[in-house]
Amino acid sequence: MAEGVFRSLTKTQSHIGEIDSAGTGAYHVLDPPDFRTMDTLRRHGVTDYDHGARQVDAQDFQTFDYIFAMDANNLRDLQRLQRKIESKGEKSKAKVMMFGEFGGRKKAEEVVDPYYGADNGFETVYEQVNRFSKNFLEQVVDKKV
Repeated sequence: MAEGVFRSLTKTQSHIGEIDSAGTGAYHVLDPPDFRTMDTLRRHGVTDYDHGARQVDAQDFQTFDYIFAMDANNLRDLQRLQRKIESKGEKSKAKVMMFGEFGGRKKAEEVVDPYYGADNGFETVYEQVNRFSKNFLEQVVDKKV
C-alpha cells in the first residue's frame, strides 16, 4: 500500500526516481496486493496501482537512496542484510530507516500488518503511509529540490 500511495503522491514530480516495494521474506513473491489493500487505495482515488510482490535483494541497497521498514523486525532484517553486503566490501548507498520516523510524532511509528485483522486495519495503514509519505516529501525531497 505504501508504494501505491507514494506513487500517487509523486506522479507529477519528475525529480523522483524509481519507487518500489519489497518484503524481507519471500512469502508472497509475485502475488498481487491483498484485495483489501486495493479496495482501500481505490476508495482514496488510487486506481492505477499494479504490483507483484518480491523480496529485497542486495542490489536494492545500491539502487535506492532510502529503504523504509514498516516495523522494528523488518528494520533489523534490513540492517542485517545491509551489514552483510557491506562486510563483503560492497557499497550501500541506501539509508535504511523506519518509514514511521516521518509520522510527525516524537517516536517512530510502526505499521501493523492488517492482513490478519479486521478490514479497518487497512484504512489505518492507509492513513499512516499517506502521512509518512507527505512528511517525507516535505521534510526531505522538497528540501533537496
